[in-house]
Amino acid sequence: MDAMIAYCGLDCSGCPIHRATLVEDISVQQSMREDIARICRQQYGMELHAADITDCDGCRSQTGRLFSGCARCEIRMCVTGRSFESCAYCAEYACETLQKFFETDPAARVRLEEIRISF
Repeated sequence: MDAMIAYCGLDCSGCPIHRATLVEDISVQQSMREDIARICRQQYGMELHAADITDCDGCRSQTGRLFSGCARCEIRMCVTGRSFESCAYCAEYACETLQKFFETDPAARVRLEEIRISF
């Protein structure tokens, strides 16, 4: 599976929500969504249920299938509002919001740094 790098540097292809989207067996998909909702409640304090875990093709996708958390993402809204391809192209890189995000996903910083080196 090819990497789907989000605006923030997150690898959407590894996201359990995206992976559940790709599963064709409805019972397996439902079980995955229940696990995701439980993890979101336990680790992030989010009040989610399996029904809240909607299909998602990644935050850069144009399909319209986007997890509600991604749709409300402050970083995503900033990047799309500025019409950048990713945070890596922003003159304010790495802003305070992005720095805080990197605390939860340090690998995202590495991915964005790789993009920055290439331009």
